[in-house]
Amino acid sequence: MSHFTSMKTRFQKIFYLEKALHKLDINYKRQKSLNDTENNASQLSSPNQNLVIPQSNGYDIEFCWNGQEYEMIVDMSFWEQSSPIESFIDKIAQQYAGEVIIGESQKMGFQPIQYQQNADGSNTLVLERWNENILVKN
Repeated sequence: MSHFTSMKTRFQKIFYLEKALHKLDINYKRQKSLNDTENNASQLSSPNQNLVIPQSNGYDIEFCWNGQEYEMIVDMSFWEQSSPIESFIDKIAQQYAGEVIIGESQKMGFQPIQYQQNADGSNTLVLERWNENILVKN
């Protein structure tokens, strides 16, 4: 018997979610939301796009936009990933957070200079920004 589970996330930007999945080597595809009635190319970054992670058994994992964030929808009876669902979503969440920090800080002029995955599973990110408004007196 199928049992679909919907897990709330804090994933609000499809761009960063896609980057996180790509960095984790998780294959996915875009799929138009059932609520998406427009059919034009400008919808590529629309929240009306869902992400689908195919599984060989046909019971795919979906990240569906609920109007505020992407919910992960999965049939727990047919979970086929190499790690348990909690670990799976934690890995994606950690990578997503790193992508958001890097992307949003770059908009403020910061550049990542070091990104390190630590043995305990945590990540260390070092950003820098040069202040070009400092006057040098001789």
